[in-house]
Amino acid sequence: MKIISADQLAEAASYRDIVEALRQGFREDIATPTRHHHDTSPVATLLLMPAWSQAFTGIKTVVVKTDNPALGLPTVTGSYLLIDNRTGAPVAMMDGTELTRRRTACAGALAADYLARQDAETLLMVGTGALAPHFVRAHAAVRPIKTVLLYNRTPAKAEALAGDLARDGFAIEIVRDLEQATGKADIISCATTSTQPILRGQWLKPGTHIDLAGAFKPTMRETDGETIAKARVYVDTREGAEAEAGDLLQAEAEGKFRMENIQGDLFGLCRGKTGGRRNREEITLFKSCGTALEDLAAAALIYSRS
Repeated sequence: MKIISADQLAEAASYRDIVEALRQGFREDIATPTRHHHDTSPVATLLLMPAWSQAFTGIKTVVVKTDNPALGLPTVTGSYLLIDNRTGAPVAMMDGTELTRRRTACAGALAADYLARQDAETLLMVGTGALAPHFVRAHAAVRPIKTVLLYNRTPAKAEALAGDLARDGFAIEIVRDLEQATGKADIISCATTSTQPILRGQWLKPGTHIDLAGAFKPTMRETDGETIAKARVYVDTREGAEAEAGDLLQAEAEGKFRMENIQGDLFGLCRGKTGGRRNREEITLFKSCGTALEDLAAAALIYSRS
């Protein structure tokens, strides 16, 4: 069995490679049963996320340990087990945290490949945590991104990321005025844990594509209802959106959106059953909640390259 570390995983496949693996995954029949959620102690939660295709079965385990920061350890750790369906034997164990970050960013980039303008050059990254560099690089794999605007409530936290991305050749600006930055952006990617709107619909310019990945509970949101009302809305999976997409659920509760107005999901986009961007002026929005399909598609690719 192969043991694939975070560094080895990063070297095995490019962001573009993972985008294409996800595209193929959404075209195939991959089973993704409801994830298991267990509180194993007052400070620990275990998440189990299985999926299987004709060739492989995968199981992601995630442990959320709320007392870890006091120990100097990350709150969330994950691992991924890949099983060969021909034999039933495990063939790889890989770093689940790095896998999740890359497949999450590449799912956003996959949606942008259908929904963002072809000439999108300026990306606004809202939130500069662990996911942010992956979102920037993944979007740059599908669109000619030249300028990256970084926004964080604490600007100093964006400085390390700015230096890292600048080495990739991007023109980087740390912004403090989010309204002004929104008006400059062709693509806006949000990866925060906010429970209050950060992005306002009144700031959006025509032709913008919005990529929302941070809010993963019904009580969380990164946008106001006007943002949702202005956009043609797409999701990764309808089931996930209806259960967890706080941005959409709260906009619906405010009377500014209806879930039946979701234009499509990644299954429809990737299979050519749903149209993407129609013109240069419309505002598009993709809300991701994540699916075990993405883990399996990315893990199978990485295993084949390792």
